[in-house]
Amino acid sequence: MSNLGNLLKNLSPNFVFKYFEEISNIPRGSGNEKAISDYLLNFAKENNLEVIQDEALNIIIKKPATVGYENAPTVILQGHMDMVCEKNNDTIHDFEKDPLKLEIDGDFIKAAGTTLGADNGIAVAYCMAILVNNNIEHPALEVLITTEEETGMGGATGVKAENLSGKILINIDSEEEGELLSSCAGGIRNKVSLTVELENRKEGFISFKIIIKGLKGGHSGMDIDKERGNSNKLMGRLLYEINQKMEMFISEINGGAKSNAIPREAEAIILIKEENKNQLSMIVEEFDRIFRNELRASDPGVKAVLEDANKKGCRTFSRALTDKIIHLLVLMPQGIKTMSMDIPGLVQSSTNLGVVTTKEDEITFDSAIRSSITSLKESIVKEIQDLSKLVEAVMTVDSDYPAWEYKANSPIRDIFSRVYKDMYCVEPKITAIHAGLECGILKDILGDLDMISFGPNMFDVHTPDERLSISSTERMYNYLLEVLRNIK
Repeated sequence: MSNLGNLLKNLSPNFVFKYFEEISNIPRGSGNEKAISDYLLNFAKENNLEVIQDEALNIIIKKPATVGYENAPTVILQGHMDMVCEKNNDTIHDFEKDPLKLEIDGDFIKAAGTTLGADNGIAVAYCMAILVNNNIEHPALEVLITTEEETGMGGATGVKAENLSGKILINIDSEEEGELLSSCAGGIRNKVSLTVELENRKEGFISFKIIIKGLKGGHSGMDIDKERGNSNKLMGRLLYEINQKMEMFISEINGGAKSNAIPREAEAIILIKEENKNQLSMIVEEFDRIFRNELRASDPGVKAVLEDANKKGCRTFSRALTDKIIHLLVLMPQGIKTMSMDIPGLVQSSTNLGVVTTKEDEITFDSAIRSSITSLKESIVKEIQDLSKLVEAVMTVDSDYPAWEYKANSPIRDIFSRVYKDMYCVEPKITAIHAGLECGILKDILGDLDMISFGPNMFDVHTPDERLSISSTERMYNYLLEVLRNIK
């Protein structure tokens, strides 16, 4: 069921879902946060709360301690306001202008054909609900809502130490109830670029479009251990086989939308001799079977499809450039590189070839690299750099952010653990995450913070199947209020 603007009004906690619905009406993809930042600024002013909007459009809202908590340590509640903007190909939605179309399905909130933005809109909604409620017992609060977390944590990098005094930080950017995160991976974004080289189109060649689709995708950190198919890598394997069997030229290739999302779809336009079209069709059909067999457990919906491109005037990449593209697609590292021997089941380092893009003068290959050990992160970068040299490509890096290392002594972790056991009669799971949280950056800026990360149940974040558990949202909100009451 769907009723834009009034759908969540009867859900509990009322103010959490009220604010979640309000922010869902505001486009807030990474890099497009001015409107949501101004909304939070006005919210604070309307509620007579001290507020700072900094140069990065981060918002800091401060609320004094309630009676009896004047001597308690100041607590920073932290999340980010931006979201990953992904949609299904058949969904009509402009993330720059359109509100999300929320839906309720049983215990879940979803968005019609798009990402939901619960990552990390739920942190914003939790914080706003706490700020307007004067019946909650809590220490002095500093709410920090950052920008551009999903595209390299630019907002966190821009935080100024003089604007915050808290030494306890509660990050609300985790996605599994009952798990308390105590460390996270660092990361870096990597881009490899090939210069476009064209040649005259030869007589007797016709164009076809190859499509890889039907993959689940997912978060390139938290879902990398699920062995889901990467559409860009699958495309590389298919193009390699075609290139071995017949004369082929690439005209265009694109796949994925975000470097930190496992790509679900990819398309390539190729040119082959008309006499080879039946053989081409057989190769694509064969790989369709191969992919469905290999990914039958993780991605049963995967498909490899061949279509007539109907492009008579399309560009023809040179023989050398076609080979270089295929080399990069096949040899670019992808997936898990190392597993932690300290925390069983934790991915230690990985990389994700998230986006391949054809531009007017270059073809780019964007990867997100993660590791909880700096030297391993650097090793993956060097591996890609060496590959780039072999194919005469240019490699650049940006958005390098540090890991959040585990602390043996953490009072806030002890409080979270004790309160969870008291409320739910089970021990929470203390763990780490193979994904980038802003905690590492904020610790570098703000000093020796005592930090924890938690959140309600969310599933398939960074994909159009993203959904948020209503009941878990309520439980984790009540849990947060009880934690705040216990910080003295």
